[in-house]
Amino acid sequence: MAATNGMLDPNDSVILLIDHQSGLFNTVRDVPVPDLRHYVTAIAKAATLLNIPVITTASVPDGPNGPLIPEIHQCAPHAVYVPRTGQINTWDNPRFVEEVKKTGRNTLIIAGTLTSVCMAFPAVSARLEGYNVYCVVDASGNWSKMATETTLARITQAGAIPTDTFAIVAELMRTWNRPEGSRFAEIISEHICPEYKCLMESYAKAQAVVKDGPETLLDQYQ
Repeated sequence: MAATNGMLDPNDSVILLIDHQSGLFNTVRDVPVPDLRHYVTAIAKAATLLNIPVITTASVPDGPNGPLIPEIHQCAPHAVYVPRTGQINTWDNPRFVEEVKKTGRNTLIIAGTLTSVCMAFPAVSARLEGYNVYCVVDASGNWSKMATETTLARITQAGAIPTDTFAIVAELMRTWNRPEGSRFAEIISEHICPEYKCLMESYAKAQAVVKDGPETLLDQYQ
């Protein structure tokens, strides 16, 4: 951990996106569903930029829980989908655990719907096996805020670290001084913090003024 100053190491991380299913989204009350979809999409895009393994799964996708939202595999085409045979706790599925172990990585970044089941259960189980576990709470939806607060207490007691989407993306990218810096800015402004787009627009305009003179301020109105 010394080499990363205690921060997440993208070269030791695996992202587990569990049960982000269209049917289950109908039960989410603690996070606006459009925001939830955006946060999951942001994580998938960041994983693709950083070449971080992504493993997905769904609970009874042919039933009322519905299919995984399509954004995940569209934005992370390298993601590996592992079907389950009825297990509620993803970590009870041997094939899923084997897929995690195949990566050779020890840090799991987990998000799931519902938070107190799909996210929490594998987080607790993985911690018991010695994995470092980060739980992305706002990319995990739940049926009540009280249930989410109770879950946070449980996973923290088990040794998992609760976090949010913005923090995860920023922690993994580490620096703006990288070739993909502008693409990370797009992820943040499009999916996490729309207000950040205002900063980008202001900066772009300021750069144009420096380069071409103040008259460029009037260009957009002419």
